[in-house]
Amino acid sequence: MKGERRSRRKGDSAEFADYRNYVSGDDLRFIDWNIYARLERLLLKLFMEEEDLNVTILFDTSGSMDWGDPHKGLYVKRVAAALAYIGLVNYDRVSLFGYSDELVHEMRGIRGRRLVSQVLGFLDNLEYGGPSDLTTVARRFAMTHRGKGIVILLSDFLDKGGYQEGLRYLVGRDFDMYAIQVLAPDEIEPALAGDLKLIDIEDEDVAEVTVSKPLLKKYKQMLTAYCTELKDYCTQRGVTYLFTNTRVPFDTLVLSYLRQRGLIR
Repeated sequence: MKGERRSRRKGDSAEFADYRNYVSGDDLRFIDWNIYARLERLLLKLFMEEEDLNVTILFDTSGSMDWGDPHKGLYVKRVAAALAYIGLVNYDRVSLFGYSDELVHEMRGIRGRRLVSQVLGFLDNLEYGGPSDLTTVARRFAMTHRGKGIVILLSDFLDKGGYQEGLRYLVGRDFDMYAIQVLAPDEIEPALAGDLKLIDIEDEDVAEVTVSKPLLKKYKQMLTAYCTELKDYCTQRGVTYLFTNTRVPFDTLVLSYLRQRGLIR
């Protein structure tokens, strides 16, 4: 759709972009007759097209997001609210989708700053729960959203089914993708020791472990390797990846880090 944002495609705005050779059927109004007088060649003027930008925010509302100090879910809500606000103020078309093992919350195709209060109410009323299944969610999303635009994925990416196939579905739709991984400080530097019974917050899977310094060291190494693998996977497929923990102020993430990555100006 036509909009206010410059597209990579050529169109019919007032801003000149380039020339190309005239071919039969082209609009004679766009021929540059001054060039024809000098070179005796028919060249057509091309102009920048302005398009409507679709901004989609996909955010994780599974059980693992209902944890952490500062709280991961609240942090993601704040980032989603800030990005939605920026999109609405710029008159972009904004959609928000919360997911666990399916798309459980949605607000589609809103536009204009007057709807900011509705976005805040929508985010404030969200609940967390259930297992995360990015593969199923991404497949369904990709099948029903065929337009171009920006997709921002907010999650801890702690998905037992993995992230590779889910991201592959989204990349395959040629979206301009941003993946933001959010972890709580206690997940990065857990303060645990002794004999513990650990219960998975999403599927209640149980593991009995003895937490020691060597085990914590191994955990940190594996977490670092996992995040590095995710970053490399995204980078190789043209997805902009950003890691943050919930101690980083959300406005710093949006206004500084995401500006550096080119998401906002």
